[in-house]
Parts: sequence; structure tokens; C-alpha cells
Amino acid sequence: QVQLTESGGDLVQAGGSLRLSCVVSASISTFSVIGWYRRIPGKQPEKVATISGSGTTYTDSVRGRFTISKENAKNTVYLQMNSLKPEDTAVYQCYAIRLGRPTSWGQGTQVTVSS
Repeated sequence: QVQLTESGGDLVQAGGSLRLSCVVSASISTFSVIGWYRRIPGKQPEKVATISGSGTTYTDSVRGRFTISKENAKNTVYLQMNSLKPEDTAVYQCYAIRLGRPTSWGQGTQVTVSS
């Protein structure tokens, strides 16, 4: 069973920055896609960013402010979040997809942006 562990969530003022980390218990090179979702109570979960062999993708609301990256040697995926807004407040959860296997999920980390 693959374990994903997120960290880096915090309370930050609007305009500030945070970097989230997702440590994977297996080699991330074996995954076809790794990404981040965010969950806000009462709203549909939103796919924030992904990274794969094809490159990176971002939802429109974060493009230009967030950057997803990975460090294979540490089996870690990062989400650098700049110019944070109150509407970015959510639980951020990383996930990883390997072909033919169930998607693996982390527990999530809380990001709170105050105005």
C-alpha cells in the first residue's frame, strides 16, 4: 500500500506564500500522474495541479500563482503557492496514479488564508 504524506499547510495572510510537500512511500517515477486536489466544505473538490511525463497542468484560478514540481530523489512532489487569496483556503490533498492500480491519496493538509 502506497502512503502519501502531505505537510506545509498553515495559516497565512492574503498575499503570502506557502509550499506544500507530498512525500510518497514509493518511487514517484513509477506513477503516471501525481497531483493536488483541494476540498472546501459544501463545494465540489477541485483539481488544482498535476505533474506527469507530459508536463504540468493547473486549474485556471491558480495558474500563474501556483507551481507544481517534483524531486525524484526524495520521492516528493511540491506545490508552491504564491499570492495566496482567502478563496484558496481549503484542505489540500495529494494523489498519485499508477496504471492498473487504484489511485493513492494522502490525508490532506489545511491551508487557511486570512484577509
